[in-house]
Amino acid sequence: MIEEGKPLFLQIAEQIEDSILDGSLPEESQAPSTNELAGFYRINPATAAKGVAMLTDKGVLYKRRGIGMFVAAGAKDLLLGERRAAFADRYIDPLLAEARTLGLGAEDLASLLRERAAQATPTAQPDHTEGKTTA
Repeated sequence: MIEEGKPLFLQIAEQIEDSILDGSLPEESQAPSTNELAGFYRINPATAAKGVAMLTDKGVLYKRRGIGMFVAAGAKDLLLGERRAAFADRYIDPLLAEARTLGLGAEDLASLLRERAAQATPTAQPDHTEGKTTA
């Protein structure tokens, strides 16, 4: 999990965000403590605390006195909004700029996306054990 060149506290925060987004850490559930995170990733507890504090400042986590940190209601939607905006900045804007250079319009792009998505979708394969088709 540890990635060279990226601050550890950011990686901790992103791991927690990923857990919220994939549903393994649902809203209103208790988040791992800084000591649990530090032990699991073998890092300094202060580093883990910095990642948790970042998520608290964003409104993703909140503290229940004497109990621990919990995932805030609406955290998943907040994170999805942030990730969609980052996705657009990182991928869509450059894609649109290159499409303009190539003279491609919105329908051309939509068609290319549909074609590529269809190629990436697993096709049904025969299940030779009982003569059935599976995806």
